[in-house]
Amino acid sequence: MSPLPRLGPVVASVVMLVVSVVLGGATSFAQMFLPDALNSFANSASGWTLLTALLVWLLRGSTLPSAVLGAIGFLGLVAGYTLVSELRGYFYSPVLFGIIGLVVGPFVGIAATWLHRHDWKAATGTALLSGIAVGEGIYGLTFLSGTTSPYYWILIAALGVALFAVILTRRVKALRIRLGATAMTAGTATAFIAAYTALGSIYL
Repeated sequence: MSPLPRLGPVVASVVMLVVSVVLGGATSFAQMFLPDALNSFANSASGWTLLTALLVWLLRGSTLPSAVLGAIGFLGLVAGYTLVSELRGYFYSPVLFGIIGLVVGPFVGIAATWLHRHDWKAATGTALLSGIAVGEGIYGLTFLSGTTSPYYWILIAALGVALFAVILTRRVKALRIRLGATAMTAGTATAFIAAYTALGSIYL
């Protein structure tokens, strides 16, 4: 998959909003059709992170516009999911994940566009995205194994490891940066697990 031709900030923002709203709505429908092994994709932080990061990566903007696109992407996903869920007769409050999207979305956007860069920017971008994927994979296997299939959690963690390996092999040459990326990935995964555990304790 190749990135799209560069678009202006306004056009890119409109494209991001429209596509993310459609994908957000699709994830609500996907809960009815995905096999049990993959159903968690439609109801996970890593699923929306993956979609947002992929869209920002395809749009290939500079750093600050990509931060804005990341926030727009998350908010669009939340809005689309909320709208379609309401149409299906299910109540869903967008407040919590809307706030999370505003906070996390810009970092995901920057991380995604930095995958096009080299050395420390590429390392930082992959550390954040891989850390989220690995962190949620571990969280799912540890805390959700009784109510969800383990296959999605294994798959998303494996994708995180694969992204880490590919980016560091192709775009990061210095050993010290690779070691730093490894530490940042572990730190991100640990922080994700801690944050989700705290969030779960609030809502249980």
